Amino acid sequence: MQTAIPCTIMRGGTSRGPYFLANDLPRDWASQKQVLLSAMGSCSGQQIDGIGGASSLTSKAAIISVSDHPDADIDYLFAQVSINDMTVDTTPSCGNILAGAAPFAIESGLVRAGDTETCVRVRNLNTNSFINVVVQTPHGFVEYDGNTRIDGVEGSAAPVILNFLNVAGTKTGKLFPTGNLIDTFDGVQVSCIDAAMPMVLIPASALDKVGNESKEELDQDQALLSRIESIRQQAGWKMGFGDVTDKVIPKVSLLSPACKGGSITSRYFVPDTCHTSHSVTGAICVSIGATIPGTIASNIIAPSSLNHSNIIAPSRLNHSKISIEHPSGKIDISLDIEINSIRSLIFQAGLIRTARRLFRGDLYVPSRVWTPMQLKAS
Repeated sequence: MQTAIPCTIMRGGTSRGPYFLANDLPRDWASQKQVLLSAMGSCSGQQIDGIGGASSLTSKAAIISVSDHPDADIDYLFAQVSINDMTVDTTPSCGNILAGAAPFAIESGLVRAGDTETCVRVRNLNTNSFINVVVQTPHGFVEYDGNTRIDGVEGSAAPVILNFLNVAGTKTGKLFPTGNLIDTFDGVQVSCIDAAMPMVLIPASALDKVGNESKEELDQDQALLSRIESIRQQAGWKMGFGDVTDKVIPKVSLLSPACKGGSITSRYFVPDTCHTSHSVTGAICVSIGATIPGTIASNIIAPSSLNHSNIIAPSRLNHSKISIEHPSGKIDISLDIEINSIRSLIFQAGLIRTARRLFRGDLYVPSRVWTPMQLKAS
């Protein structure tokens, strides 16, 4: 016997995974977790007995529901499903999977589509933050075809605009959780920043790297990965997360000067391997770090990327664009931020992603994993 669960598989940005309506899943988190692990086929390392792709970019899931918050239309819960063990992490968020949440909500009848485009107000339950997502909906239907291209995805599609609101301190309540612009761990100067994603920003040169190495080269450097993890664990304590040995946050980025016309180069770790491209929330954090004077990132970014010169007087950078180079190309972040000598106010961080529905139907899990009460009763 198996249990059928309605499911839509979507590509969101540079990630892929199943999207569920919360009402179609168990009410309690312990049972939800078992359903997600079974659906992905986790624990084997290959995910053969599930729909996961044995990659951190494809072992992700989204759970969507109507929001009861006055500033949101839907609630979005992101889940990073482990490949090799039986853990599911809802601590971080994922901006790429988020790109598919609004189209999914519209097509599921949770949000009424406009005649040309639809703004879906999303509350991210992982971080209790809000994102306005604009989806193309000509004649009231979600449009997936288009000419927008994003690096890390083949072909083109319709744009999905993500506008992240008030991203400072989403997990810790502070933009700089340690209270410092720069901290030192293992003799390496870093910046610990919490903006959309808690991160540790490390200059690649401090770890004897150029910074534009390939994912494969970085993943094979065990000495480098050990140094990164040591710094990450120490930073985790000082940022208030405690022991982060089995946690995926804070994330880490190795930063270096841009070499292909962008603003800065980033190698984003998730956390024990290098991302094939770059996470959305991580890109927001890097861009904000690069914009605020005195951080590790601001000492690396190309000066031409910034249009402020005097931080004593407030400087409002309306839609200042930061272009981050990553292993698959670039990701552009548009910032609305005010910087002064006392603090920085981050009003909005926006970017463009694409999404595509790949499959819609029933996903099956063994009945021993979950059987709805109504089926048990019958």
